[in-house]
Amino acid sequence: MKGKRNRRALTGLDRRYDVEPTTSIDVRVLETIPYEYPEQEQLVEITTDEFTAVCPYSGLPDFGRITVRYIPLRKLIELRSLKYYLLSYRNVGIYQEHAAARILKDLRLLCEPAWMRIELGYNTRGGLRTVVVVEYKKPGYRVPEFVNRSALNKQQVRR
Repeated sequence: MKGKRNRRALTGLDRRYDVEPTTSIDVRVLETIPYEYPEQEQLVEITTDEFTAVCPYSGLPDFGRITVRYIPLRKLIELRSLKYYLLSYRNVGIYQEHAAARILKDLRLLCEPAWMRIELGYNTRGGLRTVVVVEYKKPGYRVPEFVNRSALNKQQVRR
C-alpha cells in the first residue's frame, strides 16, 4: 500500500467541560483586620502562583500568578480569607481580563484602600503569555513615589 497511510481520526477534540458560573465566586469568605498604623503609608504586596480558573470556552483550566498590591487606609486583607476567596475561582468559567477586574472590584469594596493594583498573569499557552493589570486609586489620592521606586515594583518587571 504505497502512498497510503493509516489515518486514525482524532476524537474528543470538540469536547467541552462543564464550568461553574461567576456566582460561585465566594465573596462572603473575605475578611479584614484593622490596620493599626493609618498615619503611615505602607505598601502591601500579596503574591501567589496558585491561582486557577477555567476557560469559559473550552472548560480547560488556566493557571496563573496573581499579585495584589495596595496601600491600606483602615483595613488589611486577612490572608487566610483571601486564599479561600481565590480558591473559589478554581472551577469558574471566566476570562482572564474579567477575573482581574472582578478581583479588583471585590477587594476594593472589602478593604477600601487608598490605592490598589491587581496583576494577573496566566501561564503560557500556545506560545502566548498574557498579563492583565488593573488599578484603582481613591479620588484625590496621590500615589506616593515609593510605590514606583519600590524593590517590589522592580522585581515585577524582571519576571
